[in-house]
Amino acid sequence: MSKIVKCGLIQTKLAVDTSESLEKIREAQLERTLQYVDQAGAEGVQMLCMQEIFTGPYFCAEQNPRWYDAVERIPDGPTTKLMQEYARKYNMVIVVPLYEEEDAGVYYNTAAVIDADGTYLGKYRKSHIPHTAPGFWEKYYFRPGNLGYPVFHTMHGKVGVYICYDRHFPEGARELGLNGAEIVFNPSATVAGLSEYLWKLEQPAHAVANGYFVGAINRVGFEAPWNIGEFYGQSYFCDPRGQIVAQASRDRDEVLTTDLDLDLIAEVRKTWQFFRDRRPDMYESLVKA
Repeated sequence: MSKIVKCGLIQTKLAVDTSESLEKIREAQLERTLQYVDQAGAEGVQMLCMQEIFTGPYFCAEQNPRWYDAVERIPDGPTTKLMQEYARKYNMVIVVPLYEEEDAGVYYNTAAVIDADGTYLGKYRKSHIPHTAPGFWEKYYFRPGNLGYPVFHTMHGKVGVYICYDRHFPEGARELGLNGAEIVFNPSATVAGLSEYLWKLEQPAHAVANGYFVGAINRVGFEAPWNIGEFYGQSYFCDPRGQIVAQASRDRDEVLTTDLDLDLIAEVRKTWQFFRDRRPDMYESLVKA
């Protein structure tokens, strides 16, 4: 029998104005997102992921120390603990993208991975950190990730995580495949412009090259401090053949759900023997600084 896993992606606008307190922003974002967690649970979703740092705006559009106070611990912070409760409630694997504090002044762009029984499995820290105009000042807020490319063996499948800007780098995507990922979630905050063309190009290419599913998540709407463009939504799932099998709207809050047949991974890999035909003995130059 095919191994069918029902998966979901949550995309939302910012729930309140960024002039509100950080706590009010966090509470409003949680309230809005949890509506869709409940909807996903009612629909039988088994794996779920939110957008990048879903508890607030994409604050990296400015360099303002105010946003340092939006950090929380993982796994001991309030949001991870709350999502563990929801994972247990719905027997659902949940990938939780947050602004993480490791120590005082040491912060990461991170996603916690929670198993379907509520067990905290670990986290992935965004590896590639942009710092470029017109408003991606992420090195002001985040250290580069230092945990490698872990794959989490959940009750419903083997999950990898890439975060936003990571998607421009095929090396980590390949390592996730070699580490056994069946689905890679990429929570993002990406806006109209050059990246919109790449949104449906790079991640299906990763899926094809590595023979896994990808769940790509984006936020929607306009928000401060990013006042120069639209977050264009269009979260989607693509299969190991690079086909987009489900896609959300451009401008609406929603949870996108679909059934993924994980047995397709073996079928595709037996057809395209990319892992067999790799030549790691010839790739030493790729890791030269």
